[in-house]
Amino acid sequence: MVAQGPRTINKMEHLLQSALPERLARLNDLAYDLWWTWNPLARDVFKRLDSSLWRQTAHNPVLMLFLMPAESFQRAAQDEPWLELFDRALAALDAARHNAQTFWSARMGAEATRPIAYFSAEFALHQSLPIYAGGLGVLAGDHCKEASDLGLPLIGVGFMYPQGYFKQRVSPEGWQQEDYVRLDWSDAPVEPALTPAGHPCVVAVPLGSRTVLAQVWRIRMGRVTLLLLDTDLEENAPWDRELSARLYGGDRETRIQQEVILGVGGVRMLRAMGYDPAAWHLNEGHAAFVVLQRIREHIEQGLSFEAALDDVKKTTVFTTHTPVSAGHDAFPFQLVEQHLAGCWGDLGEHRDAFLALGMYDNPGGGSGPLFNMTALALRSAGFTNAVSKLHRDVTADMWTPIWPGNTPSESPVAAITNGVHVPTWVSPAMASLYDRFLGHDWRERTNDQSFWEAVAAIPDDQLWAARQLLRNDLFSFIRERARLRWAGEHATPQRVLSAGTLFDPNALTIGFARRFTSYKRPELIFHDAGRLAKILNQARRPVQIVFAGKAHPADDMGKHHLHHIFKRAIDPVFGGRVAFVDDYDLHVAHYLVSGVDVWLNNPRKPLEASGTSGMKAAINGVPHLSIGDGWWAEGYTGANGWLIEGVTDDRSHDAVDAADAESLYALLEEQVVPAFYHRDRAGIPDRWLDVVRQSIRTVTPRFSARRMVIDYVEQAYAPAYAAATQMKV
Repeated sequence: MVAQGPRTINKMEHLLQSALPERLARLNDLAYDLWWTWNPLARDVFKRLDSSLWRQTAHNPVLMLFLMPAESFQRAAQDEPWLELFDRALAALDAARHNAQTFWSARMGAEATRPIAYFSAEFALHQSLPIYAGGLGVLAGDHCKEASDLGLPLIGVGFMYPQGYFKQRVSPEGWQQEDYVRLDWSDAPVEPALTPAGHPCVVAVPLGSRTVLAQVWRIRMGRVTLLLLDTDLEENAPWDRELSARLYGGDRETRIQQEVILGVGGVRMLRAMGYDPAAWHLNEGHAAFVVLQRIREHIEQGLSFEAALDDVKKTTVFTTHTPVSAGHDAFPFQLVEQHLAGCWGDLGEHRDAFLALGMYDNPGGGSGPLFNMTALALRSAGFTNAVSKLHRDVTADMWTPIWPGNTPSESPVAAITNGVHVPTWVSPAMASLYDRFLGHDWRERTNDQSFWEAVAAIPDDQLWAARQLLRNDLFSFIRERARLRWAGEHATPQRVLSAGTLFDPNALTIGFARRFTSYKRPELIFHDAGRLAKILNQARRPVQIVFAGKAHPADDMGKHHLHHIFKRAIDPVFGGRVAFVDDYDLHVAHYLVSGVDVWLNNPRKPLEASGTSGMKAAINGVPHLSIGDGWWAEGYTGANGWLIEGVTDDRSHDAVDAADAESLYALLEEQVVPAFYHRDRAGIPDRWLDVVRQSIRTVTPRFSARRMVIDYVEQAYAPAYAAATQMKV
C-alpha cells in the first residue's frame, strides 16, 4: 500500500536546500546514521563543528545542524583541519557499511546476504529516540550495533512510538510523575522507509474484524537497518492511531493488539520492503505472533500445518529475559480469538492447533489456562536461550511442562549471557587510555581475553587520573541538571538538594541506577539506617550514594520505593550524601556508569535474569558490588569486585533482606571503603586500582556484545541459515 507521503518535514532536506555548501552535503548522511553514536571520529565532527550546540541538543546532530546558522557551515567549508576530520569520518562510515572483510562473511561466506530479522518491542539507540523503557531495549540496541560491526545482515523490527516512554518528573513531595510528550520525529535520525518501488511503505494489518494501517520508519546503524511500525495515520480510527502511541501503555487489550501488529504486521512489512529473512529472532515473547504469519505463508504455499510449523521452528530463534511468571504476557483465549479473527486465512482450519501452541496454565490459578506468548514462542522456536547461566536453570525449571518427559536439566533451553557494546559504553577518558596502552584496535578485540591482559600496562597515576576526571564529570553533570531544574522548572530547594548538589567530588561514590521495582530492592542499603549513616559520614572516609531510575507507571510499590529514596536524600541524618537523579535515560546512564566508583546491585535472587548495567560500569573501571545473581554469578572472580552473600537458613523475605544487608554493610566497612582510601606515598589508591584493573580485564572480553553476538551466530543464526537454504518455500 502506498501512503500519500511522510507526515513530518525532513529537516535535513530543508538544511540541504537552504544552508549546506556542496562540500558539506554528506553531513546529512553522517547525521542520519546512528553509527556515529559509537564512533569517536564521527562524534568529533559534530562536537568540533559547534561544541555549544552539541551540548545544548544533548548530542543530537540532526537537531543541532538544523539550528546552526548558515555562516557556520560556510566557515566549516573553509576549515581544512575540520574538513580532513570530516572526510576521515565519511570514509570510515562507508567502510562500516560496505566492507567485504567481516566476521560474518568469513564465517558464512560472501553469498550469505539474506537478512536476519530481529524483532523487539523496544530499542535503546540514542536519547533522541526515546523508544525504550530499560534493559530489554538497551540489550536490543547493543545487539544491533555489534551486528553492524561484525557485518551481520541484520534488520531490526519494532515500533516507532509517537509518545515514546514517559519523561519522569519528581514532585516537591518526592513522588514520580509521568509526562508523555508527542515527539517531533523531524528532530531525530529517522526517515520514512521506502519500498523497492520508491514509495513510502505502509502495511495493512488485519486486527479483529477491521484493518489497521502502519507506516514504516527507517533508522540506519552502519550496516544494520531498523524498520519501525507506527499506526498514527489519519486513515486509521482514532483508537487505532493510539495503538503504537506509547511503549507498554494501555490495558491488556491494547497490549495484545500491539503484539499482533508487531508480529503479523512486522512480517508483512518485511515482505513489502522486499526482504526474505533466513533467520527470525524474537527478542522476548512480545513478537511471538511472527510465527502465526509465517505458518500461514507456508500453508498458502502448499505445506501442511505440521510441515509449516517444522520449517518455522528451524529458522526461529527465541530469547527469553523474564524469570518471573507474571512478567510473561498471557491473554484469555476469547481475547486472542477476537483480535486474530482476520489473521487466519488458509490457516483457519488449523486454528485450534495454533492456539494449542500458546496454551499454558494460568500461574495464578482460578481462571484456567491462558494463551501465553512465551509458551507460543517456546513451542515454535528451534533455538531458545536464556540470558545467563543461572537464568537458564530458572527458565528450564519454570517452563518444564512445555517439554513433557524432560527434567529441567534436559531442557533444550541454552544460555547465551548478555553483553554490552563496548565502543558505545566506554567513556572517552577510558577510551583514550585504551588507545594509548592497548592499541587503537581494541574496539575490534573486545572479546579477546588474552588481549585485555594488557590493562596491567596502564600506569597507576594515569588510570587514577582518568577515574577522578570521570567522577568530576558526573558531579558537573548533576549540578548542571539541578541548576536547570531550579531555573527552568522552579524546583523546590529540597528537590535541588536531593539531586546531589552537596556531593563531595573526592568521596567514594556508589551508584544504583535501574528500574525501581520491589525485587531489585532499592532500599536494601537503608535496612539499618543508623549503621549506614555512620558509613556515609566518616570524617576522613566519606561515602555517598547516587540513585536513578523510573518506576513503571502501574507499579505503585515501585513508586513508593522511589518516594522513600527521595526522603532519604533530603534527610539531614545522611548529611547530603544520598542523591536521586531524575529522568534516567541513556544520556544520564553514560555519566553514571563511568562516573561513580562502585556499582551496587542487590536484587532478590534469582529474579535478575542477567542485568547489563554492571557490565557497562566494569568496563569503565567501576567495580561491581552485587548479589550473586544474573551475570555476576558467572562474572565474579574474587578479585574483580565484591559478592554480597547473606547467610541465613530462614528464606523469608525479611530474613534474607536482613542477612544481605548485613553482608553489604560488612563489605563496605571492611573491604570497599578501606581499599578506596588506602593511599601509597604518591597519593594513589593502589589496592583500589588493583580491583579496577581486574574489573576491566575480566569483564570486558567475557561480557562484551561481540562475544554475545558471535555466540548467537554460532549457536543460533548459522544453523537457522543452513536450514533456510534447504527449504523449498
